[in-house]
Amino acid sequence: MKILALSDSVVAGVYSPNICQKYAGVDLVIGCGDLPYYYLEYVVTMLPADLYYVHGNHDKPQVMSSGITVTEPRGCVSLEGRSIRVGNTILAGLGGSMRYTPGAAHQYSEVEMRQRIFRLLPSLMLNKIRYGRYLDILVAHSPAHGIHDGSDLPHRGFNSFLTLMRLFKPRLMLHGHVHIYRTGTVVTTPYMQTTVMNVYPERLIEWDEDARVVLSK
Repeated sequence: MKILALSDSVVAGVYSPNICQKYAGVDLVIGCGDLPYYYLEYVVTMLPADLYYVHGNHDKPQVMSSGITVTEPRGCVSLEGRSIRVGNTILAGLGGSMRYTPGAAHQYSEVEMRQRIFRLLPSLMLNKIRYGRYLDILVAHSPAHGIHDGSDLPHRGFNSFLTLMRLFKPRLMLHGHVHIYRTGTVVTTPYMQTTVMNVYPERLIEWDEDARVVLSK
């Protein structure tokens, strides 16, 4: 399975009439947050692949060129607080960032994110019963604490993501949120049984659905 993962910034080569040629063979698109809804809608319209997404901390209702206000990208599937099986791959999504503005949408304290994970547990346990595993790919906006995150509060990662990876052993965690400006920045890190990737702003991933491993990136 070829996965196109997107986050945080509009990529000219994606938002282009040549998208079908450049990204031929993409089977699944994953949005990791802070992306304009028109951008996600364009991708899902142009590529013959389903698009699943989580919210970023800057996501808010957006006014389209038609004048219509939308709160979610149309034609796309939200993964927020859910687990969904796509083919033979189990996805789960937890968007948003560490809370740095009181009352802001898609921002969470460590306790609030832990509560979100707790509400996800029944579906993960059901996955284990049905499919013999809890989860294959964790889709997030923010990184885990100490892995690709920043020292400032808005870009600090969640400790609860480390616990989730230790207990439920996803093979892959995809996130955005932390922008990459310098070559040589580490964007792929192993943690326990999980490969953690910062996909900003675009990443093509070859994923083996049966072996549940990353073949190339």
